[in-house]
Amino acid sequence: MPCAWCKSIGGEYASQWAAIESIAPKIGCTSQTLLGWVKREEVDSGEREGVTTSERERLKALEREVKELRRANEILKLASAFFAQAELDRRLKS
Repeated sequence: MPCAWCKSIGGEYASQWAAIESIAPKIGCTSQTLLGWVKREEVDSGEREGVTTSERERLKALEREVKELRRANEILKLASAFFAQAELDRRLKS
């Protein structure tokens, strides 16, 4: 079945894969790489279901933030325990 973007690039291709196999060597990549780019664009444009590039970037940013917050929380727990122990030691000496 001919694909819409195949016609938009000016070629008459029998299928999306035929278009990809024809175009990939011309732009210096493998057919699989170009297929991945096409699928990513289809997801980003809403033609295909999946996580969009912007959603993926947002998710990565949130995961980094969670990692940093967990690290900060662990540092605060250790500091809290340290100062609590120091206060206990101070009170026992008095």
